[in-house]
Parts: sequence; C-alpha cells; structure tokens
Amino acid sequence: MTEKPEQVAGLLLAAGGGRRLGGRPKALLEHRGHLLVEHAADALRAAGCTPVHVVLGARADDVRKRADLPGCVLVDNPEWAQGMGSSLRAGLASLLGSGARAALVSLVDQPGIGPEAVARVLAAYTSEESLAAASYDGTRGHPVLFGAAHWTGVAAAAVGDRGARDYLRTRHDAITLVECGDVAQPYDIDTPSDLDRLA
Repeated sequence: MTEKPEQVAGLLLAAGGGRRLGGRPKALLEHRGHLLVEHAADALRAAGCTPVHVVLGARADDVRKRADLPGCVLVDNPEWAQGMGSSLRAGLASLLGSGARAALVSLVDQPGIGPEAVARVLAAYTSEESLAAASYDGTRGHPVLFGAAHWTGVAAAAVGDRGARDYLRTRHDAITLVECGDVAQPYDIDTPSDLDRLA
C-alpha cells in the first residue's frame, strides 16, 4: 500500500555561514524580495511536504527574527561550522517521533529549484525504503528523498561537507532518479560571482 504524501517531511539545510561569500550566511541572502531561506521553505510547503523542518546555524537568531517561516519547525545546529553533514544529522534527528515516513532534503542555496521539482521527487515516494533524487540531464542533484529506513545509515555517513553523498554512492542502483531539468536549475550560490543570479 502506498503511503500518503503528507507523511513526507521537508528538511531544509540552511545553517551554512557562507565562508566563500565573505561570511554572509546564505539563509539571509535576498532573492526577488525574499530571503533564500523563505524561498526554499516555501518550495517545500507548496510541493506538499509536511512538516517542514529548517536547520539553522550561522546567525540563527537573525534568521529567526527576519525570516517569515510560517508552520516550519526551526532546528538549531550548534555544530554547523563542521559542515553540511552535521546539519543533515541534526535535521534527521529532529524528525524522529514526528510521524514522518520519509525526508525530502533540499539546500538553501539553490533558488533555481522550486515547487515543481520538489513535487516530482516527492511523488517518487512509495515506502520507508524509498530513495529518490532529482536529476538534471542525467546527473543526480537535489532535492533528495530518504525513506525513514535509511535515516540511521545516512546520519552515520554524514561527515563534514559530504552530507549523504557517500551513502548514496553505495546505493546507486536503488535510487530512483527523477528528471527535473525542464522545470528547475540546480545552480548553487557559493561565491561572490554567483550573487549575480540573485535579483
């Protein structure tokens, strides 16, 4: 029996300090009149993820004060400086006991990925064993969906800035790739030159 989509939680990793951006936290960057963290959380909600957990780190207090994140659960990651892996671990831990059967993970610094791509990956959920990821012209990217059966393994492998990369590499054949290149652009806002993509 297929589980209901509302049992898939959105998990937004938004803790980074923007080291290559001169220490400007990505969550607080503005795009089209809104903060990046608001754009990314809205995409998860609009696609049907519930609940939506947002992992904060660098300048978390400022994000809490400035960002409009209705209905989101804000999760503090005091170890954010260790890299994305720590945020993924904190986010998955926050979902334990929430009733979620899967987590759909997205990154705050990819404003070119909107609700359409998120909804496609969400639709690939079938059970707690599900593994799915957006694909862009055949190259795996974000968002990524992890059924709850994978959370312990993902958390154990999430070290430094690698996130779930190593875990996914060893399960390549089990991942459902969902082509999203026609509805999204998977660029990152990582360096000052990338800021030109923000308007």
